[in-house]
Amino acid sequence: MERGGCIYIMTNYQRTSLYIGVTSNLRSRIYEHQNKTYPTSFTAKYNLIFCVYYEVYTSIEEAIDREKQLKKWNRAKKEVLINNFNKSWDDLTDVINEWDE
Repeated sequence: MERGGCIYIMTNYQRTSLYIGVTSNLRSRIYEHQNKTYPTSFTAKYNLIFCVYYEVYTSIEEAIDREKQLKKWNRAKKEVLINNFNKSWDDLTDVINEWDE
């Protein structure tokens, strides 16, 4: 059985920093970022607590490949991706928390 995966983009209140991550459990991973479970991490240091973008894949390998692709993009290209998905850059945590397990 393949395990699915997600890529996601976190940002801060000012929308000045972006973090792209990959996970097999998006709800749990966002919780970790928002609660600074790893206090020395990049997301904790820059207070990246808002999930503004995500993609869901049927396998974690697909998600990892996509994460690697997005990390090579410049800021402007990442902003276009976010704007096409979430124009107002709303925090999507509540939407994600409503997903079925």
